[in-house]
Amino acid sequence: MTVTHRVHIQRAAAEAATRVTGVAGLQPALADRLARAVARPHQAGAAPHREGAGIRCEHTADGGWHVEVRCILRTDRRVVEVARQVCIEVRHAVANYLAQHCAADHVTVQVTVTRTV
Repeated sequence: MTVTHRVHIQRAAAEAATRVTGVAGLQPALADRLARAVARPHQAGAAPHREGAGIRCEHTADGGWHVEVRCILRTDRRVVEVARQVCIEVRHAVANYLAQHCAADHVTVQVTVTRTV
């Protein structure tokens, strides 16, 4: 798989996750937060959201894809239900992308709730 596929899979996963009711946003990884902190003094406005922040994906040895979603949820929803819906929506979005652009590989999704707001 090319880097382009990885970027598109990350984008599809991010869009699917953030559309779920109860998701406040995606939690960037430490590397993303450090990059934004370094960029702030050099930019007049806010640092741009790095593509794929909050989403990690890797092509597995058995030919499938593993996607990790790190998200921030709203407190007015049940965490377990929102996390389950994120998992379903991300799996569906990534599987659709793969079916249209590559082979129809299997997809596993891991949702990590980093905090609630």
